[in-house]
Amino acid sequence: MSDAKQISRRTVLRGLGTALALPFLDAMLPARGVARGAFAGEVATRYPLRVAFAYVPNGIHMEDWTPERLGADFELPPTLAPLEPYRKELLVLSGLTQDKARPNGDGPGDHARAASAFLTGVQPLKTAGANIRSGVSVDQVAAARVGPLTRLPSLELGCDRGPQAGNCDSGYSCAYSANISWKGPSTPMAKEIDPRLVFERLFPSASPTEAAESRGVRDRHRKSILDFVLEDARRLEGKLGAADRRKLGEYLAAVREVEGRIERSEADSREGQARLPAIAPPEGIPRDYGEHQRLLYDILAFAFQADLSRVATFMVANEGSNKSYAPVGVPEGHHDLSHHGGNKEKQAKIAKINRFHMEGFAYFIAKLKGVREGDGTLLDHCMIVYGSGIGDGNRHNHDELPVVLLGRGGGSIETGRHVRYKRNTPLNNLYLCLLDRMDASVDALGDSTGRLPWLAEETRAL
Repeated sequence: MSDAKQISRRTVLRGLGTALALPFLDAMLPARGVARGAFAGEVATRYPLRVAFAYVPNGIHMEDWTPERLGADFELPPTLAPLEPYRKELLVLSGLTQDKARPNGDGPGDHARAASAFLTGVQPLKTAGANIRSGVSVDQVAAARVGPLTRLPSLELGCDRGPQAGNCDSGYSCAYSANISWKGPSTPMAKEIDPRLVFERLFPSASPTEAAESRGVRDRHRKSILDFVLEDARRLEGKLGAADRRKLGEYLAAVREVEGRIERSEADSREGQARLPAIAPPEGIPRDYGEHQRLLYDILAFAFQADLSRVATFMVANEGSNKSYAPVGVPEGHHDLSHHGGNKEKQAKIAKINRFHMEGFAYFIAKLKGVREGDGTLLDHCMIVYGSGIGDGNRHNHDELPVVLLGRGGGSIETGRHVRYKRNTPLNNLYLCLLDRMDASVDALGDSTGRLPWLAEETRAL
């Protein structure tokens, strides 16, 4: 637009105790040039790539997960059906294995190993003491490279806090079951579960005193974080073209909507604590598990949209979780049901839980696809892995893992297909490919054996 002026990508809207980051706007981009080089034939992009890993516990009912046909001519089974609107951005990757989640002589403890090895490909030391040892996870390898370019090097989110010490699985420390992100062999990256705290991390003040004052005013007068930055927003709009003004308006409306939902969930949580102090969630944690997931996914989408972070992990629940799912007709515990012994009724209930988790993930994908970036969407500039470190929960197997990948990686990924790899292909081979696309290449990661053949012949096993 002729009336647009170029602005810095680091421009923020400021007000009392508030610094609100902005989404990528056309006015932030140079007229020529790109933000990163083209990779392996990808379409050159002026937007950064983002990578995220979502983890679900206790395996999957694989009969409702795995498509029957390979290539582009496949139908999504019941568990994957919520991703139908995004099948053109989807890859179903069958046959991948995380060998270091297997016992390999260490005996029981498949749940702890499944989570800790999922992103590391390293066999965790079997200990319930302080001498935990795993490996560096793929997200932290990426964060070491691209993290300095953003306010938050990485985001670690989840719906279950989980202890970081003690015996949680057959002699394995709880730290293994409660974390998938590892900065170093003995340093798990503890996740944040409170949407309010994550929201405040994204939109902080440079001054703690101002931040406290801002929060106090907002609480007393029921004001939104946006009420403090409206004057700055109006000044910025005068520098923007029509498309950017529309994008900014949509972004601010979304921030206000999520902030309102956080406040409502906090009020609902306080009311629940008054009625049921023994079992209500902590203040700030939504009592509705589905809403808890959605709020965290919303905030993660903001972080990617505003380039506050380019790397994230999300644990939908801790590994071995025995959470019940009464709202979807499953009052029994998840872990107990996963040991179904072939019982069809239990398998059907596991499938309901799997579908519930997938619906939350599909909500996140919809958010990413709904954000325009250049000629594409935010999802086009993402690589989102969803899966579990266990295949079938009853078998505790760590081959044939349930893994899907969403997003085109800036044009470098040929999506819309189901691909099957030969038996025992390391999952970490996929991660090497993702790191390449993040400009964070390494020669090896965990038990990797090379790059995953990047899906050129989709109609046969590779």
